[in-house]
Amino acid sequence: MFPESFLKRINQQPYIDSDILLKALREPAPVSIRVNDVKWKYTPLNSKPIKWSDNGFYLDRRPSFTLDPLFHAGCYYPQESSSMFLEKIIRQTVDNKDYIRVLDLCGAPGGKSTHLSSLIGQNGLLVSNEVIRSRANILDENLTKWGLSNCIVTQSDPSSFTNIHGFFDIILVDAPCSGEGMFRDPVAINEWSEENTTLCSVRQKRILMDAWPSLKENGIMIYSTCTFNPGENEKNIKWLTGKHKAETVRLDISEYNGITEIDYEGIFGYGFYPGSLLGEGLFVSVLRKTSEEAGIKHIEKSGGDRRLSKEERGVVNEWTGFPEENLFKKDNEIISVAGTYNDYNLLSSTLRIINPGTRILTLKARNFLPSHQTALSVFFKKDSFPSVELTLDKALNYLHRDNIILSDATKGWNTILYNGIPLGFINNLGNRVNNYYPVEWRIRMDISRIVTENIIRW
Repeated sequence: MFPESFLKRINQQPYIDSDILLKALREPAPVSIRVNDVKWKYTPLNSKPIKWSDNGFYLDRRPSFTLDPLFHAGCYYPQESSSMFLEKIIRQTVDNKDYIRVLDLCGAPGGKSTHLSSLIGQNGLLVSNEVIRSRANILDENLTKWGLSNCIVTQSDPSSFTNIHGFFDIILVDAPCSGEGMFRDPVAINEWSEENTTLCSVRQKRILMDAWPSLKENGIMIYSTCTFNPGENEKNIKWLTGKHKAETVRLDISEYNGITEIDYEGIFGYGFYPGSLLGEGLFVSVLRKTSEEAGIKHIEKSGGDRRLSKEERGVVNEWTGFPEENLFKKDNEIISVAGTYNDYNLLSSTLRIINPGTRILTLKARNFLPSHQTALSVFFKKDSFPSVELTLDKALNYLHRDNIILSDATKGWNTILYNGIPLGFINNLGNRVNNYYPVEWRIRMDISRIVTENIIRW
């Protein structure tokens, strides 16, 4: 089942019980989610808490996330449990600050980015990056659904961050790797080779070197992979500390049985091994930058017109609670930038930004058309539009982007709700209802046979 050279190496790694690990890799993976407690205050029935995440839960079965409107509304995110340890790392290593800048360098599909978005809340800026366009679009979709409106999504090569000196307080590098921690999946096994582990190690070193200059002095870099290979893990961290002034941070894991501390020539890392804990394979190490990095100078760049008319500001304030200093107009859109406008200006001079924050509305002739991003944002004022509460069947019809009949909808724009949570907008023209759910996000699978038991119970 497993590659011979992988078995040979794993049997020799001193901090891994290979018998327990290999047995666990032949068994189904646990199913876990993380709840967005800003939108949703409930706990899944028959679930167990993940001890290192306040809002993480193991489920008793694998539901259909696609057929659950609450997933599309951003009430929870299906995330692998080991990766939720990010929460404890942040809380152990970062002082509370009024404003904090965070980079998720390899952000897609969005599990760790949505987690970081929750952890920093409204007191910071998250820059979530993905170099591959199709994956960047998925990342943007998931962060938009999460709805905290504190994230700028970028699609840039890691080398683009080299010149943003000393900007970020925290950088997460969840590096592309050989995927040994995912060996429960036959695809991961088939794609593995010794040559690929070497190629991954070289690529990881380049990514680390590209990102390092953009970290502040005393800032932290969190490096993680989903592999067990020392050449992609602790040896890479040892290599980086030989190139730059940095120290690894030793974490307190005394409350968490099953996490393995790795001490490699004074380098501390942490291994999450299936069988020793409920989760997939993960390696993580935390570095603190001990050298000074000259900060990047502020760049004056026109990213849009900040002079909204009185009417435009009135509409924005009626519909949302975004701070006025974050608003600007670009082409025919009014946008609330995540973080600060100065930060956006600086980043846009170097990076390819695909979403600067939240697109609030589009100006069309003399009409104001609400953006789907507005409906999903926690800054949306739900009582600013009439609303229609849908059953499960009709909510899935809406998400499938079907033509729907709503006899109780007020004429004009309406917010579509499911269990009181906004899913998006419709426009009732009287003779028909226009479904404004984004075409590219629609559910594509067959929804004709809905089994209620296949979605999470709360």
